[in-house]
Amino acid sequence: MRELVIALGLFFFIEGILYALFPAKMKSMLKKLELVKNSQLRSGGLIFAVIGFIIIYYIKS
Repeated sequence: MRELVIALGLFFFIEGILYALFPAKMKSMLKKLELVKNSQLRSGGLIFAVIGFIIIYYIKS
């Protein structure tokens, strides 16, 4: 459980830093996201979730 809280904190930290340092770039990137198809977003999200799971699995074992 502790690792989950640390991972969530790291996620918030990285997201916050990106918005704090590059607010205009982040707005631009979010606008471009509307042009991406839902299926592409779903596939990309699934790929990153699997990669994350594999990383966690190897670190924990």
